[in-house]
Amino acid sequence: MTTFTATDGDFQASDLGEAAQVFFREHGALCIRNALTDGQIEQLKAGIEQNLSHPSPRAKVASDADDPGWFFEDFCNWQDNEHYRRVIHDSALAAIAQRLLGSKQVRLYHDHLLVKEPNTRQRTPWHQDQPYYNISGSDTISFWIPVDPVAQASTLEFVAGSHQGPWLMPRSFMDNQAKWFAEGSLADLPKIEEHREDFPILGWALQPGDLVCFNMLTLHASAGVGGEHRRRAFSVRMLGDDVRHAPRRWVTSPDFPGLRDRLPEGAIMDDLLFPVLLQK
Repeated sequence: MTTFTATDGDFQASDLGEAAQVFFREHGALCIRNALTDGQIEQLKAGIEQNLSHPSPRAKVASDADDPGWFFEDFCNWQDNEHYRRVIHDSALAAIAQRLLGSKQVRLYHDHLLVKEPNTRQRTPWHQDQPYYNISGSDTISFWIPVDPVAQASTLEFVAGSHQGPWLMPRSFMDNQAKWFAEGSLADLPKIEEHREDFPILGWALQPGDLVCFNMLTLHASAGVGGEHRRRAFSVRMLGDDVRHAPRRWVTSPDFPGLRDRLPEGAIMDDLLFPVLLQK
């Protein structure tokens, strides 16, 4: 099993060459330093505070009522949040996605806000993102962008190489229910947290301007946060060349109401909800 050091998978935004592409392709996650400017981080902070003040109908609290902190999530707000929209369209994110995926075209999939207030003990359990979604294909990338410093103990962690499959059972985070695929139709996740020494785990302490990016099938998780600092993170998901629409019989997370009526199964994600951000 590969054992990683603190500097493995750690790249500067100014030096995303072949080594970064190979690392992302082989391991499914990497860290990029200084990917966003100070001004773009300030835009995200303003967007996050606007989002917290005016949550969408898709927002949810992902921590228990007795949690001394508070874990808040919201999805798909870029159309109504100018700050989010500016960062998505004007930053280097799409260019980074194109470079790492090797895709001719990069589309926006959706945005996702994740805020853990001080003393939040709720973990984000180990999971893959793609089984919750309505897409097929492997040319996927998620950016997890903190606007607060993130210590190693509360950072996002990844099981290297897990993006190569298999798909594992998606479960609801609060009550561990199989609300998507039928119980038994996919293998359950291994008990990674109880046997961390058996898995090649990647994770990096981060500063504002840094980010991590990962394939949507890469297993990932994070702990709660301590009592001194917030952990506000904005995530942007993007799609490359081979991604196609895969309508489900159930409500996906997030849901895209009416999309199945506009976009047939197997079609390119050619819809106003998923604008092209970059094309060669």
